[in-house]
Amino acid sequence: VGVRLPIPPQDIQAIQKRCVEIDDDLRWLIALVSDTGMRLAEATGLLVEDIKLDAEISFISIKSHPWRPLKTESSRRDIPLVGMALWSAQRIRDVTESKFAFPRYNLSSSTSTNSASATLNKWLKREGFEHYTMHSFRHSLRDRLRDANCPSDVADQIGGWSNKTVGEGYGRG
Repeated sequence: VGVRLPIPPQDIQAIQKRCVEIDDDLRWLIALVSDTGMRLAEATGLLVEDIKLDAEISFISIKSHPWRPLKTESSRRDIPLVGMALWSAQRIRDVTESKFAFPRYNLSSSTSTNSASATLNKWLKREGFEHYTMHSFRHSLRDRLRDANCPSDVADQIGGWSNKTVGEGYGRG
């Protein structure tokens, strides 16, 4: 796989701008991951009811589902929705008629994360962002949290990293 580069803020903003312009479920998925840093599997396996927009601070509840288990116990968490992730969550809630946030990836008893990854990484490449993958957003979020002086334990909770040593290896380190 090689080194996974974090995405610089100006590139994240350019990708997010294209997501708003296209405004479809694939771009909602990218936007959601871009400002939450959640794992692609976590995002593709979401239920619409996992999106909590009526709370004081909107959030996504990440929990295990039969079609998509979690990577680790610490992966179970609530992630605040801000920026483009909030826009994406609102679009999903407004438009999606399925119980799944991303029904195209939940047509069987398991979530098709590999298919989502291939499709979205191909789109990023076509858009001129060939040095990044969907997983790069996770590395970028860690850097963004570091740059905002977010305490490591809080960053670990947001990212669902099991311990400091795992999360600290993300992004620029």
